[in-house]
Amino acid sequence: MDLSLTETQLLIKESTSDFVSTACDKDTLLDLDLLPAPMTDELWGKIAGLGWMGMMIPEAYGGTGNTYTDVAVLFEELGRGPVPGPMFSSGVLAASIILEAGTDAQKKAWLPELATGERIFAVAVTEQQYGWTEGHVQMTATVSGADYQLSGVKLFVQDAASATDLLIAARVDGDVALLRIDAKADGVSVRPLTGFISGGAEVIFDKATVSGADRLEGGWTAFERALLPAIPILCAYKVGACGAVYDMSVNYSRERTQFGQAIGRFQRVQDHIIHIVNYLDAARWTTFEALWKLDSGMESASSVHMAKAVASDSYIHAVDYGHEVHAGIGVVREYGLTMHSKMSRSLFHFLGAPTHHRKCMERALDFIPA
Repeated sequence: MDLSLTETQLLIKESTSDFVSTACDKDTLLDLDLLPAPMTDELWGKIAGLGWMGMMIPEAYGGTGNTYTDVAVLFEELGRGPVPGPMFSSGVLAASIILEAGTDAQKKAWLPELATGERIFAVAVTEQQYGWTEGHVQMTATVSGADYQLSGVKLFVQDAASATDLLIAARVDGDVALLRIDAKADGVSVRPLTGFISGGAEVIFDKATVSGADRLEGGWTAFERALLPAIPILCAYKVGACGAVYDMSVNYSRERTQFGQAIGRFQRVQDHIIHIVNYLDAARWTTFEALWKLDSGMESASSVHMAKAVASDSYIHAVDYGHEVHAGIGVVREYGLTMHSKMSRSLFHFLGAPTHHRKCMERALDFIPA
């Protein structure tokens, strides 16, 4: 297994790093953190112009058809920010769902504009009883002639405030179906939720009409297949974030002096940094093994679930140990570490908490029955 980066991936890494350090510096990210939708039209125009939104999409539908590892390298650098916005929700998760479950007509209609950033998709799955299993989807779409009518609430929908389109999981005649609706359609309202750096929102549907032509195929089974390549790309974002926390902690331990010497010379501070290193390495190797398997066409389910469990735990614990190194300065908003504090908590349960993915891994390995 060779996990070294190719020449193309090194170029992606370098160009993304340059963009993050200039267009998404700390002050810019702190300003974005105060917005209901953590993205400005100006910044989105720059991101869309770079072609990032089309990396998951085949050339036949207006994208560039990159490998999953290519996309993950991009998101690892975005995670170092951490850069918020709908890059993952639309360019990875929604794109994967449409590619997996969309009809050919839907792919031709939606994917080219998604690839250019003209359309931004958000995925609305979770509800009051939060969870990422089929049983957690309770909202019902009633059949109304050739169309469907939606009423109910979706909670913690990432990037809904930025979205032009929503992909919704709802029950039709008892089975979970995937439906698309305009985010500004009659009967649809979006309320941003405070305290989340990643644009979490409550989406309320009040007799909203979904065209019958906007029902995707395959239902929940297709949704689960679409999650497999998306999950390790989200994990790569967390790997980059852990790397940024490590760099911040090491640099601070060298610069901050106490009792006449740098605090990095103290055993306890070194212990905290070693913990961060261990979490960073665990997240990195499990994530890129899963990506390698996906790109190689190998059975990858167990590795994907392991990567998600490890990366979510790693990010949140790395941040905690980063705060141990920084002490008081770490909670000062302007310093920047608190952005990772918020992001690690915002993403911890997104696409399933570690306990959920450990159970999925056990099922993939046939340790427990499905």
